Amino acid sequence: MSDDKPRVTGVGGIFFKSSNPDEMKNWYKENLGLDTDQWGTNFEWFQGADSSKKGFTQWSLMKEDSTHLDPSKKDFMINYRVVHIEKLVEQMRGNGVQILDEIVTFDYGKFVHILDNEGNKVELWEPNDIEYEKLVEGRTK
Repeated sequence: MSDDKPRVTGVGGIFFKSSNPDEMKNWYKENLGLDTDQWGTNFEWFQGADSSKKGFTQWSLMKEDSTHLDPSKKDFMINYRVVHIEKLVEQMRGNGVQILDEIVTFDYGKFVHILDNEGNKVELWEPNDIEYEKLVEGRTK
């Protein structure tokens, strides 16, 4: 697929609420072997289009009373990795998609939040995997 087409390229993260996030992280660590830290864990993989490039998928828990997923009434949010986030947001605006905030930029990528047609909050991330890897490595030291 062409690199100039704005689109989703994969899952960047899965976030969900828990009555006791620390206990839940420990359960996943003890029973499923996840290497968890205060944020959850990261799954590292290599990109299919260029197997020399790493990619990451974040797995995170948050307290049940967290407002991070608002205005969605659901207890989860999926983060999708995207390319050309600005063009994608422009395209979605033209399609009437509800954009919840402005694009924000960090060293490790750009983010924006939308609502899908059933009111689920979705996070879009145009990653900078080189900088994200530095962040992940810093958390595991």
